[in-house]
Amino acid sequence: MSVFNTIAELIAERNDCDVSTITPDSKFADLGIDSLDTVEMMMNLEEKLGREFELDRKVETVGELVTFVEEKLAENA
Repeated sequence: MSVFNTIAELIAERNDCDVSTITPDSKFADLGIDSLDTVEMMMNLEEKLGREFELDRKVETVGELVTFVEEKLAENA
């Protein structure tokens, strides 16, 4: 499963919305996700991927988070 699909599923579960409505351009603010939600989502993502990530930059869209996670996975590959 791709990083995007994993993140989109987490958002859909959290917001009780259809996963197909989430795109890489979706802004977290527009999805009703605040910084605390982002931290919780990162913890869930770490569990699903079996890796820890320190979110060391501001991410405002789903695509930015996907890029961040993919970069971190590549660093530790």
